Amino acid sequence: MNRRDFDLLNGFNILYIEDEADLLKHTTAVLEDFTKNIFPVQNTKDALLILEQNKIDVIISDIMLKNENGIEFLRFIKDELNLDIPAILTTAHTDTEHLLEAIKLKVENYIIKPISIKELLNSLHDVLLPKIQEKEINRSYNIIKTISAVCDGKQIELIRFIIKNLDDNGILNYSYSEIMDQVTISKPTVIKLFKQLGDLEILVKIQNGKYKFNESKLPIPE
Repeated sequence: MNRRDFDLLNGFNILYIEDEADLLKHTTAVLEDFTKNIFPVQNTKDALLILEQNKIDVIISDIMLKNENGIEFLRFIKDELNLDIPAILTTAHTDTEHLLEAIKLKVENYIIKPISIKELLNSLHDVLLPKIQEKEINRSYNIIKTISAVCDGKQIELIRFIIKNLDDNGILNYSYSEIMDQVTISKPTVIKLFKQLGDLEILVKIQNGKYKFNESKLPIPE
């Protein structure tokens, strides 16, 4: 099996529900080094607030929470809130009833406590891999469409840099000098490309060093 690249996890937000305070604190401290954001909570009420205020990519939840059930919470957000978020369940129990409930709910993975951090990271990687691949496919497609709009050999590397460094809101936060520090390209070439993309409304300047990438303005390749 190919070795997993945990650096790929740093673009995702994780909701972690665990009522054991020490375990919540310890696991969160480890996962913070690998993920974009991790939101640790001890109950489903706080978890719902996180879901209302943030885009969550995966949920890690203990099954037997204090006076609550993690499986019932996942079923609620799926059936009542219509949120289809991949989930990993953790539990100290190995009884068949919980396992069957998790399978029926199509939970992506089921980890027995005590939690192995390596196993948890492996599980996160495997659960998020389809999203990672989808992001890469979309980026590649955007690169192709952008290149078809302004085709110049020296500009291709710069276009790749732009697409790769867009944040979740399609914003590029780089000045000309910062770009040239990372891409071997002259300032006139950078200015020319940004003007071309600006004229096409593909990359719109919001302020100095901040640009909005408008995918809707990209031409569709023939």
